[in-house]
Order: sequence, then C-alpha cells, then structure tokens
Amino acid sequence: MASKATLMWVQRLVWICIYGGLLAIVLGMFLAAAEPEQATGIQSVGGVFVAIGVLLIYVRSRLKESTQA
Repeated sequence: MASKATLMWVQRLVWICIYGGLLAIVLGMFLAAAEPEQATGIQSVGGVFVAIGVLLIYVRSRLKESTQA
C-alpha cells in the first residue's frame, strides 16, 4: 500500500526518466557527426533512463493506493 503522494512521485519520476532519456538519445544523434564516441555514451545513458522509466511504469502499475487516512 502506498500513499497518494508516493504514487504521484513515482508517476513524475516515470515521465522525467522517459522524456529525459529520449532527449539524451536525440542529442546523441545530433552529436554523432562531430564526436562519435561521446554520442554513443550519451545515447547509452539515454537508453538506460528510458528503460528505467519503463520499469517504473510496471512498478507503478503494481502499487495500490492505501485506504487509510
């Protein structure tokens, strides 16, 4: 059982991870022409953040809101 505040915190973290990771992947694509090694690293980090966001979606789906006041 999780409080409403905890559920909201997890939901915010999900979208921060997903959108931040996608932004890092796109940034890596733009940097690929000038700095291929750095671009690969940035894209890898972005991919990890997207994966964390997807995992958090699963975690959020398993949490139930507590009925206690």
